[in-house]
Parts: sequence; C-alpha cells; structure tokens
Amino acid sequence: MKKRIFLIAMSFIIVAPFVVYGQVLSPKRKLNKMEISNHKLIVYQCFIRIFGNKNNTNKVYGSIEENGSGKFNDIDEKALKEIKKLGTTHVWLFGALDHLTMTDYTKFGIPNDNPWLIKGKAGSPFAVKDYYDVAPDLAVDVPNRMKEFEAVVNRVHTSGMKAILDFVPNHVARYYHSDVKPAGVQDFGQNDDTTKAFSNQNNFYYLPNEKLNAFAGVKLPDGISATMWHESPTKATGNDVFSSTPSVNDWYETIKLNYGVDYQNNRQTHFEPLPDTWLKMRDILMFWAKKGIDGVRCDMAEMVPVEFWAWAIPQIKAYNKDFIFIAEIYNPKEYHNYINVGKFDYLYDKVGLYDALRRLMEGNGDANDITRVWQNESNDLGKNMLRFLENHDEQRINSDFFAKDANVAIPAMTLSATLHDGPIMIYSGQEFGEKGMEQEGFHGLNGTDGRSTMFDYWSLNTLKRWYNEGKYDGKQLTDDEKRLYDFYKSLGKLVSKNHAITNGNFYDLQYANQHGQSINYNDKKIYTYLRHSYKQRLLIVCNFDLNNSYNTEINIPRHAWETMYLNPDKAHNLTEIFRNQPLDLRTSKEGKIQLNLPANSVFIFEIK
Repeated sequence: MKKRIFLIAMSFIIVAPFVVYGQVLSPKRKLNKMEISNHKLIVYQCFIRIFGNKNNTNKVYGSIEENGSGKFNDIDEKALKEIKKLGTTHVWLFGALDHLTMTDYTKFGIPNDNPWLIKGKAGSPFAVKDYYDVAPDLAVDVPNRMKEFEAVVNRVHTSGMKAILDFVPNHVARYYHSDVKPAGVQDFGQNDDTTKAFSNQNNFYYLPNEKLNAFAGVKLPDGISATMWHESPTKATGNDVFSSTPSVNDWYETIKLNYGVDYQNNRQTHFEPLPDTWLKMRDILMFWAKKGIDGVRCDMAEMVPVEFWAWAIPQIKAYNKDFIFIAEIYNPKEYHNYINVGKFDYLYDKVGLYDALRRLMEGNGDANDITRVWQNESNDLGKNMLRFLENHDEQRINSDFFAKDANVAIPAMTLSATLHDGPIMIYSGQEFGEKGMEQEGFHGLNGTDGRSTMFDYWSLNTLKRWYNEGKYDGKQLTDDEKRLYDFYKSLGKLVSKNHAITNGNFYDLQYANQHGQSINYNDKKIYTYLRHSYKQRLLIVCNFDLNNSYNTEINIPRHAWETMYLNPDKAHNLTEIFRNQPLDLRTSKEGKIQLNLPANSVFIFEIK
C-alpha cells in the first residue's frame, strides 16, 4: 500500500508541471454525469439601453427623447435566435436595475433624481436607486416595466438560454429609495444611527461632523441647472472614499454599503450579530431568484467581505442549485478565497489572461505569459475563470486605443474560449468589430477613449446595421464585419460541440518547443497546447505575431502522447476542424509535425 501511494505521488509530481487542468481519464473509468454533459458557458453581455436602440441622432449629451433608448421588448425572439448562434448559453441583461437618471418620470409617480448625482443624461447602471425595480428607460409602457422585464426573461428561457442580472453589492446610489419594495422591506439607511461613524447595524458609513455640499471637478451638462446635492452627515463614497469632497474621478454618485467592516479602524470585522446589510442583500438576491433569474454578475465582489458571500450564496443555491454567481474580482491572491470560501462559481479573468493576451494583440507581450497564467491558477482554478476580451469596462479591440483591428482577436479569442472549460464572454458589438470611438457625453469628458458609453443615451452603428430594420440578417454589415461575425459563430459552435473542449483536460506544449527544441518555433509569439478527453484529442496552435508567418516544427513529446493514451511510437493523422480550413497532417514517429502558420492565425487539429 505504501509503495502504491509513493508511485501515485511520484506520478503527480512528474505530471503536475504540464497537466494541471483536469483529471487524467482512463479509457475504462466510468464517467459521472457532469463529465458527460456539456458545461461550457458562453455569456453574451447585452447592454439593453444601447443594444436595442435604433435611433440615429447620437447627439452629445442627448436626452432620451433625442437619442432614444433600447427597450426590453427589443430583445425579441429574432434577436435571441441570432444571439444563440454565437453558442450563447447565458444572456447578461446588463443595466436592467433601476438607477439614477436625468429623465423625468414624475407623471408615473417616480421622483426626479438630482442631476448632481448623475453621470451622463442616462446615468450609471451601477448607481442603483431601487433594487426591487427595473429601469423605466427600458420599458415601452413604464407602469408595466416589471412585466416587460419578466417577458424578456421568459423569451430568453424559451430560446433555450438562461438570464443573468447585475448585482451591485458594494454601493447604492447616493439617493436610494425603493418605490416598489415588497411589504415589510425597509430601505437602506432607513434605521441608521447617523451619529455613529460605524455600527454593524448601520447600512452606511458616516462622517458625523461633516457636510457634503460639493463634488470636486463635477459639472452639469449645458442647459441643466439644479440645486447642489447636500448631505449631512456625509456618507462614505462607493470606492472607499471617506471624505466630504469626493471628486469627479471617484464613484461620487454612490455610497458604500456597510457589511460589518470598520474601515477606519484597521478594517476590524464585526459580523455578530449579523449586519443588517447582510439580511437586506440576501433578501434582494432571493427576490430576483424567485423572478426566474438564473444567475448574477456581482460588481466589485471583492469589495464585499468574503464572509458575506459564504453566508448568502448557499442560501440562494438551496432555492435554485443551478443559480450561478460570477464575481468581478481583480486580486489574484483572493481567487481561491472567493471560490472555496465565498462559494462563487466563476471569477473575472482580467489581470491574468486578458492582460497577457492584450499585450500580444498590441504587438507586445510574450506567449510564455500564458503558461504563467495557468500555472498561477493552481488546483484546477481555470475552470472557474470567466475569460473575455471585451466588456463595458474595457476598451474595444477595434479602437485606436487597443488593437485598431478587430481581426487581431481571432487567435486570442480562440485561446480564451478553448484554454479550459470555464466560461467565455462576448460583449454586444464585439462580434462585428465595434470601434467605440465616439464622444457621447459624460463618457467622453476627455474625448474618445475606445469604450462604448455606460452613462449616455446612444446607439451603435454596427448593431443597427446588423438589425437591418428588425430583420436581423446582417445584410447592411460590411464584408469584413460579416467575416468577423462568422468567426464568432464558428467559435461558439466549436466550443459547444467538441467534447475535448467542454469536458477535456489541458496540456501545455510550450516547454517542449522552447530553446531550439523545434525548428523555427518562436515561443514568444506562438502558443501551442492540447485539449483531450476520453473520446477526443485536439492540438491547438496560435500565432500571435501580427506581421510574420512561420514555417515551423511542433514537437509533441512522448509524455503528452501517453497522457492522451496514444502510442508515442506511432505516426498519427491530424485534421483541421476549425473554420473550414481543409488541412491534413501526419506526425513523424518522433511526434513532430511541420506546419506553416500565417501571421495572426489559429489552427485546431483533431488527432485521429
């Protein structure tokens, strides 16, 4: 027995540097249901306000009457059918919650918001003013806005996909008041003792002897006048600013929620009795779970103590075991904590793979950084990482601030989707090469920045041409945009239909192709790896060099063949299966293949 344990341990030590993701599958081992099922998630981030907006005005700082707004009803059966062609499994209904806005809805019994608290005419989706309501901007019939929201969730489900909602747990709008909260629910701050800087039963943090009566550097749009927002005592601002003069660079329109952490006293924690904020937030999550929402993307989840998540998430999953939690998190040192303790399903992979791929896409970087990314994701953490190249926070790939060419994403997006079996995300417009180079209003205070606005009423030309007056046939797209769209659809089909990607293990081949081990293999620009399961083996080769092609040799070492349960002394046939590139290769008996890699290209071979 001791000898057996020793041999197992030694085999792990040998394999671990190269095979971290997944479990080596014996062809005879019986697989459980999870291993057999397709569990590759593809999230489509749909910013509703912009997604369905067909208005062509696009006036800087334009009102909703001038620039228009997308509606829940715009996400109709035709739109969802096209979204699903990307392989989408989850539609993120971004910006659905009721948030601060400059649009007047008083005739519907909704109080106006103070313009000093609002970024842009439309306002920030993260300045939530009512967790129990949805944004009136997104409704055709404002009094029935919740019914329109419920209808779009039902359409998503009928289309064979699931619906994700924003959850903004760290902060609320500086003016928070629920107009439609259920009976017995109290607003945040309603019972706070504002004489105390901190109490674990307070929902907010206070500066008891200070008054807020200015925001440094904040200006109202031309033509807008309003009485300055006054606050006494001052509440701490959402991005942990304990000051009575937050600036335009702060999240000044929001106030931080108190989860029992005393920030001004060495971050001492006070979790007993349960902080009142915990109870309120748990109830909000349950409210939306009971509405049929299938998951939440949690904004800045790491600014909320992991102990809250460990307490709240199991309660929601007890109601719906398939409800998923995605954490926006940027500190790799906390990854394991928020997965293992906090019970999150998935984490944003921004500072790991996104940053490494962005450097390569901009013509810099080193493909070996990808190896370092997965090595840092120890204990199979890769399956928990949500990969992306665009979202509402990041610059568009096609912008002048990033790659300036949407096609540069082809190898990077393919790698993001196939490196492991964790989820992948697409931001609406990315599939057509949206540039994000317009100056919209608040978002363009300092000129264009390569992002699509979060704060203004706006429409995107690429999306409007894809709509083609409701036909969703893309006939108005350019030929380049159509080809890019075809790539994203092909990628969705690839990752959804191939068992090695949805259920397989990962094997990094960089170590076997460095330092002259393979002819003409530039390991700083080429990245090669295997994905393999008991029923399929794939070789994936990415060339991130934007200017140079390589007639290279690729070495698949003996250990890799053995890991895939293939004979390392036998030649094997390889067939390209991605994007209809007919190409058949055969390995040498030494496990090497010769391959011509065009600049900015990717090949996926099935090993027969």
